[in-house]
Amino acid sequence: MKTHQNTNGKKMHAEELIIHLGLKPLPWEGGWYRETWRTESTIPSDVLGDAYSGGRSAGTAIYYLLTPETVSRMHRLPSDETFHFYMGDAVEMLLLYPPETGATRSRIVTFGQDIANCQHVQFTVPGNVWMGARLKAGGTYGYALMGTTVSPGFDFDDLEMAEDGVLAKAYPDRKGLIAALS
Repeated sequence: MKTHQNTNGKKMHAEELIIHLGLKPLPWEGGWYRETWRTESTIPSDVLGDAYSGGRSAGTAIYYLLTPETVSRMHRLPSDETFHFYMGDAVEMLLLYPPETGATRSRIVTFGQDIANCQHVQFTVPGNVWMGARLKAGGTYGYALMGTTVSPGFDFDDLEMAEDGVLAKAYPDRKGLIAALS
């Protein structure tokens, strides 16, 4: 298994990243995370509207780690979420757009450092778009370290997990990948 080296030449493995970054399991969704930033500024609920159960921080950020044993299960947020790829294996993310957006019904975005081959080091998922992710097959590191920035800020009250089978019926052309990410 290939590893990254820190500035002292020490090779990093997923388990070491979990310890060094103080990551913990992300409930419901999967993967490993640690919140790294939450603004003191808040957006009041009357400004946010019905999509939120109360006021929210103006923004939040986390570290996010996927391993071969974990996936980011299909979920959505009312807020926009920007993903940042830091290091490791490429990640494939399935996006399922609501029919009312008039956008493409589904899309796979690949995160990684191979920009010449259409991999993204940064990509924003609009609010209310279903998303799920996993390591892309054929990786060599055994993990992907990413980060996300959410605005209005993340709150577990906003997390909506997909119900079994509902997305597969609505997006039958992505049924296999939806099952792998559920």
